[in-house]
Amino acid sequence: MAPPPNNSPDPSAPPISVAVVTLNEEANLPRLLASIRGLAREIVIVDSGSTDRTAALAQESGARFEVIPWSGFIAQKNRALDLCTQPWVLFLDADEALSPELADSLRGLFQNGHSPGGDGFFLNRRTWYLGAWIWHAWYPEWRLRLLRRGEGRWGGLDPHAKLEVAGPTARLDGDLLHYSFRDLQDHLQRTIRYSRTMADSYAARGKRFRWYYLVLSPWVAVFKHLVLKQGWRDGWRGWLVSIIRGIDVFAKYAFLLEKKLTGSAGGDR
Repeated sequence: MAPPPNNSPDPSAPPISVAVVTLNEEANLPRLLASIRGLAREIVIVDSGSTDRTAALAQESGARFEVIPWSGFIAQKNRALDLCTQPWVLFLDADEALSPELADSLRGLFQNGHSPGGDGFFLNRRTWYLGAWIWHAWYPEWRLRLLRRGEGRWGGLDPHAKLEVAGPTARLDGDLLHYSFRDLQDHLQRTIRYSRTMADSYAARGKRFRWYYLVLSPWVAVFKHLVLKQGWRDGWRGWLVSIIRGIDVFAKYAFLLEKKLTGSAGGDR
């Protein structure tokens, strides 16, 4: 029998399943897999139809690779959760990786066979954007990503899925490194796409359009990121992040208005 791949989940590792949702992630997956080496007994990858080398990379790593048609951000993540078998589940996006400090924090939770208390842990995400780390406009950004299996589910509104647990939570030291946008065009295109998806989610929940959402909310978003979070200290990148956040908010309410005018929003008919 051939030896397992170098990246294969380690049976002596902490009792963690790492869950990842993918689509054409061959550029990102090696970085993620390298960052979790030795930290998980199981890697579960739910893919929605990649046409690049995502499947081959997953199989080389020893991960469980399942192809499931796309059913939305929340539903897809919950499907991945349902496939995990270890007592703890760590959710990562394909464009993320653990910093060495965060990896050490995770190991420390389970040191000497110790089982951590609580039901969930927040990780602090730091984003790489147009050639530099963003230290203010998007940071700190605490995301609940590690949970005791059976004690939580993904909720929220597509595309902004939110992991929710009812029990006590804590924070881990170290950063979750986020390599989100390839370039400015990718950022803008994804912003508009996600804004439309959010408007669809609002309409499905019966949220009604109000004029002040469109007129005031974008400026509040810019102020929050540029001034309150001190995005200006990130230089021109901080200005871009803040202004595009305002565009995001404007676009989602503009799409909601469009649904109202066309009669396609359930809450506005």
